[in-house]
Amino acid sequence: MTMKLMLAIVGLVGWSVLGANAQMARPVLWRAEFPGGNYSVSLAAISSVSTHEYVVDRAVKVFEMTINTNGAVVARFYSVEPIKPNAPGGYGQGVVDKVQEKVQDGVQRVTGETNEPLLSSVIKNYPTTTHAHTVEYRLPTRDDVVKAFKSVEGCWRTGQEGTYKP
Repeated sequence: MTMKLMLAIVGLVGWSVLGANAQMARPVLWRAEFPGGNYSVSLAAISSVSTHEYVVDRAVKVFEMTINTNGAVVARFYSVEPIKPNAPGGYGQGVVDKVQEKVQDGVQRVTGETNEPLLSSVIKNYPTTTHAHTVEYRLPTRDDVVKAFKSVEGCWRTGQEGTYKP
């Protein structure tokens, strides 16, 4: 057998093995699709999925799901709701409601929009939070975060691909 023929055979065998490995190496993914962006993660790369609730500056309550992976980036999916003060006679809640109404009214006057993304967007402080190795998605409600958690955890446990769309 000539050297040229041997190299040709090795090349063909190499390509067929590479083709088989390329198909086997296709990652099983969980995806989340949002109007402001998309997130995809290999189920094999997920090391933990968690939810928790916390308060920021005594002003808002955050409900968050975190997906940790073998990589450097952490994905955060969260909802934010204002903490309602407990004032005698309900006066505190009336003030909070009036402030929220005024903010929404001001946004509508400036932008002409009734559902302004600024009121529901992730807010970052450059460079501190933009370089913190996190990908963040703000969801409208706590229930949306719970649904996303159930979706990713179910896919992770079963090894089945899935997509979450709020």
